[in-house]
Order: sequence, then C-alpha cells, then structure tokens
Amino acid sequence: MTAQITRINPDNLHATPGYHHITVVEAGRTAYLSGQCPLDPAGELVGASDLNAQIDQVAANALAALAAVSATPEDVVRSVIYVASDDAEVLAAAWFRLNDSVIAPAFTTASTLLGVAQLGYPGQLIEVDLTAALG
Repeated sequence: MTAQITRINPDNLHATPGYHHITVVEAGRTAYLSGQCPLDPAGELVGASDLNAQIDQVAANALAALAAVSATPEDVVRSVIYVASDDAEVLAAAWFRLNDSVIAPAFTTASTLLGVAQLGYPGQLIEVDLTAALG
C-alpha cells in the first residue's frame, strides 16, 4: 500500500520549474536516505569533473536505495540537491539533468537546490538527499 501524498502549489506563491512548494503525507512510515554520492559499488568516484556522469551515478544509487525499502521515485516527498558550484547555470543544468534521470519523479515534490563550496569526496560535484513516504 502506498502512502497518500498530496503535492500543493498555492496560488499566492511563485510558479516553480516542476517541484511543489508543499508536500503533505498522510499516516505511514518514512525512509530518510543518506546523501547519495557519485560512487560506484566499489566506493570509487565516478566522473571526476564530469557533472553529468556524476548525476547519472547519483540517480542510479538513489534508485537502488529507494528499491531497498520498496519505494520508487514517486514516493519521494522531499529532496535536497547539493552542487559544488556557485554558478547559476551549473545549478540549473544539474536540476534539468536530474529531472531527465531515472529518478525524475522525485523532484516534483518539495525540493531544495543548493550551491555549496565543497562536498565530502575529492572531485565530488553533486549529492542528493531524499526522503520517501512508505506505505
């Protein structure tokens, strides 16, 4: 059974590029995924200085983590995207690539996109933190 999830964009708030200002989850369990990094199963960084390759790995890792708790991207109720850049074009490119990835439905919910100075692994350019409602 899937949790009941309602996504809302109030008329008196600005339009969004696909996400919703508010996500409401009725009763149920919640899974909090740790930040998904662009590491392969051996723990090696994928795509040093290649943001697109890193996004693809992060998306694959997030999909696997969601599957481990019998969830899908549609069950995500909050996302936080960290990009190691202060360039608005790079941040936008990361947003659009994620919205064209295997976890795209995860970003139709309450979502935050942040440019940060540095992430945890040398050469890491992106990390995605997801919260999912479980049935």
